[in-house]
Amino acid sequence: MAFETQATVLGSTQTYAIAPTAKRYTLRDNGFVETNGGNFQLIRPLEATPQSKEGFKLKITVSKDVKTLKMSITTNNGLKAVNIFKDEAHKMLQDKFYFLMDGFISRGLLVKVD
Repeated sequence: MAFETQATVLGSTQTYAIAPTAKRYTLRDNGFVETNGGNFQLIRPLEATPQSKEGFKLKITVSKDVKTLKMSITTNNGLKAVNIFKDEAHKMLQDKFYFLMDGFISRGLLVKVD
C-alpha cells in the first residue's frame, strides 16, 4: 500500500487527509511512533477493552515529510485488511473508529475530505 494524499479504511465512506497544521511533534504527542524508515506509525486496538489481545487494529502510517498517509483496519496479527463496515455486528467498532478519527481532527492531525 502506497502513501496517498487522501486515505480511508476498507468500507468507510469518509476520507481523511493530513492537516496543514500537523507537525512531527504533534504526531508523537498523539501516540505515533517513528519507524526505522523515518515514517510515523500508530497501531491502536479497536476492541471494547484495550487488554483484549484479539480483534481488529487500526493502523495509520504518516510519511516522514508529514504530507501523505495510509490507513487500514487489520486482523490482530496485522496481515489482512478487514471491512468492519459491512456488518452491523461491528457497530461498536465503527463508533470507536470514528471517535478516534474525530480526536485526531480536533487535535489538528487530520482533516475530513469531502
